[in-house]
Amino acid sequence: MSHRFIAAACAVAAIALLPAGASAAGTGAIHPGVQTFTDGAQCTANFIYSDGANTYIGQAAHCSGTGGNTATDGCTSGTLPVGTQVQVTGANKPGVMVYNSWATMQANGESDADTCAYNDIALIRLDPADAANVDPTVPGWGGPTGVASLPAAAGSKVYTYGNSELRGGVTQLSPKTGVVVDQQPSGWSTDVYTASPGIPGDSGSGFMTDSGAAAGILSTVQLAPLAGSNGVGDLPRELNYMHSHGGPNATVVNGTKPFQPSLTAAVVGISSPL
Repeated sequence: MSHRFIAAACAVAAIALLPAGASAAGTGAIHPGVQTFTDGAQCTANFIYSDGANTYIGQAAHCSGTGGNTATDGCTSGTLPVGTQVQVTGANKPGVMVYNSWATMQANGESDADTCAYNDIALIRLDPADAANVDPTVPGWGGPTGVASLPAAAGSKVYTYGNSELRGGVTQLSPKTGVVVDQQPSGWSTDVYTASPGIPGDSGSGFMTDSGAAAGILSTVQLAPLAGSNGVGDLPRELNYMHSHGGPNATVVNGTKPFQPSLTAAVVGISSPL
């Protein structure tokens, strides 16, 4: 039996086109991996999204959850409503949660077990005044280079950037590499091990493939049978669900710098950004 808990629960505050007005110089203060705060709960943003008119930043749907840390079923767990304000690090004005997969599934009476368990994404619309301060590039790694699912093969490499406030501001610990250990038969979620597991507050952070494609969102921490692993929701499925159920017609914005797979270079890159 698998035991899962929401990775953000303990972190209560203790495609090729740039979005309109976004920075092309790679210097924007709002980028993948910044911290978000929803009614006091801290999470980590995954990627930048755009529908051509609006700019969004992504977080996990459960970051606005109102249940406990074992409330992992998006079809039954409580959530704050669409329209909730979210504080985004680097933004001068609050963002607004305009899509939440949990709220959408509950409104639509979703009953598929894997969809309920693993569809865990929310989009935060940024104020237009903050759009010029957006950089879609993943710090250190570069990219993303598009959207694709994580491979199912055990041992496949993954790349992520998690910036929980529990790291005390040590951003050099944020870039991590890891490997796939298991995948749900439905493809909705992949368990991964990283050099250091995602910790509370890393929830919502993005995962990329070995080619830099945006692939998943950190959703849960596994207690058994893969203790210390993280459950990563499948981003292509989450976006397809959003597009087919009335959500924004938005997709991931590619980074302005090429993806590079060296952890050493990633750490140096965030220590001495160009």
